[in-house]
Amino acid sequence: MEAQGKVLDRAALFNLVDFLAMAKVEAGEWLSGMMCSEDRRSVNLAAPHGMLNFGVDVSGHRRLSAAQAGVNSAQMGQLELAWAIGFPNTTQLRTSPVIIGKTMFYSPVTTGTVLAFDLEQPAPCVKWVHSIGTAGRTSLSYGLLDGKPALTFADRQGVVHALDAATGALLWSEYAPHSQGSRVTGAPVIHANKVVVNISGSGVGRAMDPNYECCVEHGSVTALDGATGTRLWTWHTMVDASYTGEVSRSGVKLRGPSGAPIWSTPTIDAKRNLVYVTTGENTSLPATDSSDAVIALDLDTGKRVWGFQALPNDVWNMSCRTPWESSGPNCPPPDKSVLKDHDFGAQAILTQTADGSDILLAGQKSGDVWALNPDTGDLIWNVRFGQGTPLGGIHWGIAIDDERVFATIYDPALPGPESVAQPGLYAVDISTGKLAWQHRLEPDCSAQRQERFAGCSGRFGLSAAPLVVDNTVLAAGADGRFYAFAADTGEIVWQFDTLTDFKTINGVEGKGGSIDSHSIFAGAGLVFVGSGYGMFGQPAGNVLLAFKPAATPEE
Repeated sequence: MEAQGKVLDRAALFNLVDFLAMAKVEAGEWLSGMMCSEDRRSVNLAAPHGMLNFGVDVSGHRRLSAAQAGVNSAQMGQLELAWAIGFPNTTQLRTSPVIIGKTMFYSPVTTGTVLAFDLEQPAPCVKWVHSIGTAGRTSLSYGLLDGKPALTFADRQGVVHALDAATGALLWSEYAPHSQGSRVTGAPVIHANKVVVNISGSGVGRAMDPNYECCVEHGSVTALDGATGTRLWTWHTMVDASYTGEVSRSGVKLRGPSGAPIWSTPTIDAKRNLVYVTTGENTSLPATDSSDAVIALDLDTGKRVWGFQALPNDVWNMSCRTPWESSGPNCPPPDKSVLKDHDFGAQAILTQTADGSDILLAGQKSGDVWALNPDTGDLIWNVRFGQGTPLGGIHWGIAIDDERVFATIYDPALPGPESVAQPGLYAVDISTGKLAWQHRLEPDCSAQRQERFAGCSGRFGLSAAPLVVDNTVLAAGADGRFYAFAADTGEIVWQFDTLTDFKTINGVEGKGGSIDSHSIFAGAGLVFVGSGYGMFGQPAGNVLLAFKPAATPEE
């Protein structure tokens, strides 16, 4: 279908893919048996709030108290599988929900739906369903829009949707990107009647086409009015691309600058009236000072207040290979780029040091954790773990408790004698940047696991964003293993292998796989993980797993 696809624009291609992938999903058989009875369909939005967005709160902490989660660290060592839900025609689970009281709002992406689950034991049911009309893309966020409790998310085409949280009814929808070639990856965030949206335009994949005049797409941040979805402002990571006068090695005209996409969820600083975003690499020359960077923007105007560039001159796209001589014609030469793809995919975290000073933390695919002054962007401290790779390093997120920042390191094995991969979990003192403890992981390629994932010996690190619950750090591997670590020591207190088959409560054949992206969350007395992320050679899957504390004899 390549020839036919070339004549379609990006929106038409997405519509075609969604139609083909969702043909069987629309029958709804997988969902019909899970609908709540009429007396269980109301949504109590006055209940205690837990996860309000991917970062848990607008500061990006990725931390829940025992009260918020409904489960404490003393119970973490005795978790057991409560239930599994299978999603049809799904190969990757990537999103986190909003959880308020016993209601979980969740979008399993490929199904083209947003679901409001009643999490009352022993098994969940669905209170309402909102059909998107296309595949979803991002995690959900919750807040007040024009005084009304609302949910926001973006679909695969870059349209941001606002829903009434009580009923699932559409409030408004708005196309957020500034160009057709862009997406929204991290979750839009609600604050002060605005929806702040990160745009992940880059052209990083399109550069593999040797006939493409590489490259034109770039990242941006857009603020939408909470009442109507009207665009309030847009900040661009660079000027629009133009022809540079250079040609590729195959003689095709080159364009730039491009890239610096914003893959991560924005972070809000209400005190300073700022939004912090983290950016990716440039995808074509010339390099800009906005790539591989942490940027602070004014919330009212979108104007840049300061920027910190972690790695200058990182111009890379998917035509690049090692050694460079095997790269495609759109890869810049090594004398003009460091060729690392060490961008930021993790949301920045605004928190405080031991003396009460504000500090901004950011994790990079290079394996670096950066601590910055939120007033100026000046560096406070920096520490690095492992070699970093285009897949991380620190890939999708970091998390904190009162004292430490927790860095999950993926570091998929790279060939060569200089490989210094250090996959595992690292705890760093927030105030000083000193290492508190580390837990290096080892592969598990026992017979059954080897059959399900041939790459288990090299891709077993932690790519998904971690989550702190009480005094426990939840993290998960690209090889499907799900862990609970003691936050003060790094000891593994519980472990579960999701790389297997599951009997699901809705009758869909359930298969576990890689755990990645935004797939770890907790609330209503349960710990959740979405198992299955069939990208980058990782094992696909389609199950949402819920774990509960094992009952004591007295219970």
